[in-house]
Amino acid sequence: MIYIASDHGGFELKKKIINHLLEGKKEVEDMGPQHLDPEDDYPDFVIPLTKQMENDPESLGIVICRNGVGVSMCVNKFKHIRAALSWDPKHAASAKSDDNTNVLALPADYIGETTALEIVDTWLETRFSFAPKHIRRLKKVETAHDTSDNS
Repeated sequence: MIYIASDHGGFELKKKIINHLLEGKKEVEDMGPQHLDPEDDYPDFVIPLTKQMENDPESLGIVICRNGVGVSMCVNKFKHIRAALSWDPKHAASAKSDDNTNVLALPADYIGETTALEIVDTWLETRFSFAPKHIRRLKKVETAHDTSDNS
């Protein structure tokens, strides 16, 4: 399953990606928004996406906002999420093969539809490399916790 969510800034691109994925016979669930609201907030849609993914560990997610930063920061707060903000198919492939990302964040204001669809297709087609160095690094990230002193 591919879960997809956006805010108003990514709404139109989200619809195009969903249509593209459905044409490719992919299983997709639109987590919202269902209509364009210029006052909506991305956490209201991408947080439920992460909860769905937690219940479906083999699933993938796509999140979209104007610059992709807010949605990627938000979903990366969740332990089971490994999101990458990508703007290029080659970059998206690297994010999947090297870092085993399970969420793709897209910057709607900085990429066109054709590029976005190429990024999505490349990311979905790329598999994690299972290279020992990448596994080692991901284990370190997975077990990391905040040790900063905020005093």
